[in-house]
Amino acid sequence: MTLTTHERGESAASLGGPGTTLSPEQVTQFLAEQLAGCDLDGRSLCVLVPDGTRSCPVPLLMRAVHTAVHGRVSHLTVVVALGTHGAMTPDELGRLLGYSERGLDATYPRTTVRNHEWWDDDTFVRLGRIEAERVGELSGGLLERGADVRVNRAVVEHDVVLVVGPVFPHEVVGFSGGNKYFFPGVAAQELTDLTHWLGALITSSQIIGTTGITPVRALIDEAASLIPSQTLALCVVTSDADQLHSASFGEPRAAWSAAAAVSAETHVRYLDAPVRRVLSVIPPKYPDIWTAAKGFYKVEPVVADGGEVILYAPHVTQIAAMHPEIDEIGYHCRDFFVKQWDRYRHLHWGVLAHSTHLRGAGSYDEQHGERLRVRVTLATGIPEAVVRKANLDYLDPADVDVAAFDADADTLVLPRAGEVLFRLR
Repeated sequence: MTLTTHERGESAASLGGPGTTLSPEQVTQFLAEQLAGCDLDGRSLCVLVPDGTRSCPVPLLMRAVHTAVHGRVSHLTVVVALGTHGAMTPDELGRLLGYSERGLDATYPRTTVRNHEWWDDDTFVRLGRIEAERVGELSGGLLERGADVRVNRAVVEHDVVLVVGPVFPHEVVGFSGGNKYFFPGVAAQELTDLTHWLGALITSSQIIGTTGITPVRALIDEAASLIPSQTLALCVVTSDADQLHSASFGEPRAAWSAAAAVSAETHVRYLDAPVRRVLSVIPPKYPDIWTAAKGFYKVEPVVADGGEVILYAPHVTQIAAMHPEIDEIGYHCRDFFVKQWDRYRHLHWGVLAHSTHLRGAGSYDEQHGERLRVRVTLATGIPEAVVRKANLDYLDPADVDVAAFDADADTLVLPRAGEVLFRLR
């Protein structure tokens, strides 16, 4: 076990590292030791966990947490940090947390489990406000607009809040995890829009895989500093859902920083030259293009100018289950919106950000219109007319021969796209 110190002085204990595979017993013991040293007796504990779109051994981690705190805390509440994803059904929650066979009470006695109900305004409590001037400072002048900081009331109604989740390269913030589980994980729309549009202004290809404190991360950390409860984090680095490489525990910024360093060596692949085409095979855990778009974000940096990314996902039948606005505006580069801001500023900025992230680099002016660096093609269960209306190319999924693509020297085939970032050396 190692102890690392964040640049602001907070510390985190870490186990494992790049190339290491941790056993369930090692992780359970590590977490038991860390939680034993926390002031939890007689206090209430809220645990924030990822939804099903992240690879993470949530059942293992939750069993370890529950074993370590049961009988000590007055109550344990688990909140699934959906961000703005769709709610998980009772059966999905059971599978996510590992209690589907025995039931919640038998597996996790005295525990409450619920979704982050971001669609219900009563979910939130206001912590304060980050003013426009401060946003301008944190963003380096890219964006100057203030926002109320509102978070799921469970965060402030518990004495201690523990983030439990993985760290991966991320298109909005650089690397996911840590305080991102608060904002946007269990946040209200205002700050979610602000952070995501800031990331869009920087562009996904520039920010993704940045281990330092990006402007978006700085804004998230600023919001998290307003949380009155004690906050802790268990940040893990995984390959698929069952292989753990590292675990870091401590103050969220420090635990995230330690995990991001491991993720940078675990989840980033380097190519010597750009490729003409990528076939991203999208796993079933991504139910719509809103989530499956990670198959584009993670490969955009290695696609040659004029190249193509194909998202192959026959199981996907809709663009955005929770954000129908994207069906109307479609997918466009950043400058398409920036240079026509009065037409689009009334929409949720998080939706505009998603649009730019999937469409990638490009330019726009009134004379030439929109010019895009790469083609984005959907080979999904979405009807062709819907795909083309969204400003994307269409390929019948029945015509996709993965083996043939794999044999093509100009094509990079990714069997489980969405979590590993590809970059050029």
